[in-house]
Amino acid sequence: MSIDISIEFFPPNTAEGAEKLRTTRDKLAALKPAFFSVTYGAGGSTRERTFATVKEIAAAGYEAAPHLSCIGSTRDSIREILQEYADAGIHRIVALRGDLPSGAGAAGEFRYANELVEFIRAESGDRFLIEVAAYPEWHPQARSPKDDLLAFKRKAEAGANSAITQYFYNLDAYLYFVDAVRKLGVDIPIVPGIMPIGSFSKLARFSDACGAEIPRWMRKTFESYGDDADAIRAFGLDVVTRLCEKLIAEGAPGLHFYSMNMAGPTTEICRRLGLQN
Repeated sequence: MSIDISIEFFPPNTAEGAEKLRTTRDKLAALKPAFFSVTYGAGGSTRERTFATVKEIAAAGYEAAPHLSCIGSTRDSIREILQEYADAGIHRIVALRGDLPSGAGAAGEFRYANELVEFIRAESGDRFLIEVAAYPEWHPQARSPKDDLLAFKRKAEAGANSAITQYFYNLDAYLYFVDAVRKLGVDIPIVPGIMPIGSFSKLARFSDACGAEIPRWMRKTFESYGDDADAIRAFGLDVVTRLCEKLIAEGAPGLHFYSMNMAGPTTEICRRLGLQN
């Protein structure tokens, strides 16, 4: 089986975390991902740590793709960051709207991700491959599903090369989303985001916050295991592996794993899928 994968990290905030991420990165590199992406905090709150992590990944010989969010940013600050990444030999950016940091009152000079994509293209031409976000179960702040589809279309038309989705466990949500944007004339690849499941309690909190649905049958099964961590992990691996198998069978252009800075779950899922090199 052959399909491109990519893997997401968040920038560590301690020396111990940085060392752990190096070990995780080197283990996951055995999967030969197309790139490692690195997240960016609200309002650029992790800018320096994101940049340091990205540079280290690139220096180790791997393709790195920093997230770049525009809320709370100025054109000058984004221009400076783009130059830093160009100087570091970065070829890919994940361009996002992002969230306002807590207590912030204004969005800054950009309101939406399509404006950031347009700015990157105006400043850098085709220097960067640009990934954008997609929401198969709709963005939590979207006024309607139609509005969310049109927002995605604007990002594509602004110059995005491809998209990575929010994670999901409902295959039909992804298939419907792809079909709907194709009907709007959007033809960029839409790579499904995959969230391995290690802790159900953490997944439930995160999913409630970001609007990703945990289907009732999954939630009830996880709840039935109580505190049996081994059973939760085993069931989670089975569920996510089956989802990936179905996505590949449906022609998904790749798989993007939200690793949570851990190597084990992503490695095991890829092993089960026959994606280890």
